[in-house]
Amino acid sequence: MIGDIPIYVNYDSADVWSHPEVFSLDADKKPVNVAGVPPDYFSSTGQLWGHPVYNWDVLKDSKYAWWLRRIEQNLMMFHLFRLDHFRGFVGYWQVKSDEETAINGKWVQAPAEDFFKAVIRKFPDIQIIAEDLGVITPDVKEVMEHFGFPGMKVLLFAFGDDLPTNPYAPHNHVHNCIVYTGTHDNNTIRGWFKKELDQEAKNRVADYIGHDLQEKNIHWDIIRLAMMSVASIVIVPMQDILGLGEKDRMNLPATLQGNWRWRLKHEQLTPAVKKKLAELTEIYGRKQPAD
Repeated sequence: MIGDIPIYVNYDSADVWSHPEVFSLDADKKPVNVAGVPPDYFSSTGQLWGHPVYNWDVLKDSKYAWWLRRIEQNLMMFHLFRLDHFRGFVGYWQVKSDEETAINGKWVQAPAEDFFKAVIRKFPDIQIIAEDLGVITPDVKEVMEHFGFPGMKVLLFAFGDDLPTNPYAPHNHVHNCIVYTGTHDNNTIRGWFKKELDQEAKNRVADYIGHDLQEKNIHWDIIRLAMMSVASIVIVPMQDILGLGEKDRMNLPATLQGNWRWRLKHEQLTPAVKKKLAELTEIYGRKQPAD
């Protein structure tokens, strides 16, 4: 079982109420600095998340006790986990709580190496997947490489006009990574193909795969690329295995309604779907030995 640990917690959470000292709060326990990301290609004002950022000096003095307890709790439920917004453990975007956008923030360094050394001392066999999507700076890559944390490769990000050098393209993968066809924030493969690719991009995908594409089979084409990657682990959303369209996507970022409601029905896993998935799993050496 793979879990997921969000980097931040809500201001109105039990964690902030019970451990206000590890968060950036004033004497009245109101947020002083909150989290977000700076302006970028996707948003001219950045993203103002509003979660109180951590007081890393206090956390360090306590030998990261709060974080270690949080990780320990997750390890009671999961074998390994994805650590959300990994770059924030190296350097995070901090914004004053009275700002209305994330424009007037600043980068603040976090004690990444010291923190992860403490994590590994406490949990020597821990396995962490670093959520390293987006613009990742060299210092973040250095921390990942130092501790051997695998990053994420999302195939739906691979087919831009930079395809030959795109780090998400299968020929640029490394063994120590996790390849996803798409994540919970992406469209489904079929929805992506139908709604998000222009003809030029579709031609790139077809040239890369080596044959003409059909909407009804595009999900298996992309799943096959994931399976043949050298990545150590492949993760495919069930919506992609079933070849479902945009209306069945899990989440649409920056929206508050209608997300996380998709549910799998038993009858959707037909013998034909199971057979196809089993064939690809075996062909590319990803079949696990029986217990």
